[in-house]
Amino acid sequence: MLSQEGSVSESQIKSNMDAMYRWTRHVYDASRKYYLLGRDKLIGRLGITQNDLVCEVGCGTARNLIKMKKRYPEAKLYGIDASDEMLKTAQGSIDHNGFENDIKIANGFAQSFSAGQQFGLDRIFNKFVFSYSLSIIPPWQESLDHALDILPSGGEIHIVDFGSCDGQPPFLRKIIFWWLKMFHVFYKPEIEAYLRELEATGKGLLHVEHLYGGYCYLAVFKKA
Repeated sequence: MLSQEGSVSESQIKSNMDAMYRWTRHVYDASRKYYLLGRDKLIGRLGITQNDLVCEVGCGTARNLIKMKKRYPEAKLYGIDASDEMLKTAQGSIDHNGFENDIKIANGFAQSFSAGQQFGLDRIFNKFVFSYSLSIIPPWQESLDHALDILPSGGEIHIVDFGSCDGQPPFLRKIIFWWLKMFHVFYKPEIEAYLRELEATGKGLLHVEHLYGGYCYLAVFKKA
């Protein structure tokens, strides 16, 4: 596969993710809650019904999936992540909350997973969630294209990720970007630009909302 950041094999992605999260997974939720803003707003706007099949791409610790299940008790929820290390924490959290029969997770890659291969489903997902994952996925464009290919007409991609911070004072903007860099995460303006390109070419309808002085954005892309 080829992305804007060069050719990166799936095995290398997995190795990188496992190395990154082998130890930090234990404190991930406690540390990330202070700067992964907007996740609960995304969950509140999903509008999941009992007929929806929802998959979070890059589900991490399953924090979002567990909150989705609590908000939408009838939801059928699935998650994939490239890191086996992160999935250990995710499964432990799912079991601890008693959702082992309601939330299914599996190892998989954002640009190549399938409902059948990972979960043995004979239906396709009709909602995808990317929560602060596109900004750390090397083949982010291929990942969006793959999700869009899978979705039926009317299906939705829900995204929350880092924004430009244009509404912040310049000194604070520099501090925020420096802080995020410490955690190996970065603002990628090309993601929103690509979503607008998809809309312009008739692939669907895009709604984008910038929050907290541009610190992050929520995007919903509804497939035509």
